[in-house]
Amino acid sequence: MSESGDIFHPPVVVRPPTRGERPYRRVEIYGRTVGRATGPEDVVELIRHAGVAEPDLDDPDLVAWRGGDRTVWGRTVA
Repeated sequence: MSESGDIFHPPVVVRPPTRGERPYRRVEIYGRTVGRATGPEDVVELIRHAGVAEPDLDDPDLVAWRGGDRTVWGRTVA
């Protein structure tokens, strides 16, 4: 298989926002849930705690955003 066919998973995955009055996004690092984030600053803190001094939340090699990018923190009702 060529390099372009390899499956790559960034070490940090930010899951979709929860529903409810106080939505949050679950943050996983290497497949383990490390906390809940209510904003980008929480994601930065969780990544720093894991050992990355200056995490770039826009780096797709570091962070995968599921259910919206770093600006989405609540679910919209259709």
